[in-house]
Amino acid sequence: MTNPLQLDSVLTCPHCGFAKEERMPTDACQYFYQCSHCGALLKPKPGDCCVYCSYGTVPCPPVQQAGQGCCSGH
Repeated sequence: MTNPLQLDSVLTCPHCGFAKEERMPTDACQYFYQCSHCGALLKPKPGDCCVYCSYGTVPCPPVQQAGQGCCSGH
């Protein structure tokens, strides 16, 4: 039995600390995200596949589906 995908993740901007819940795409990794508070353009940390794996509370759906991370730390 597999766990259902978690599609919502709280992204926290490393520049200003603003946190916002976002719905993740289910079919791809999201490489860019613009903070709605300070306007910073976030990119994944080295070794991570997307901004959700770098700055979110939940890894992206492709990583969740694989059962192992393509990202560091997941």
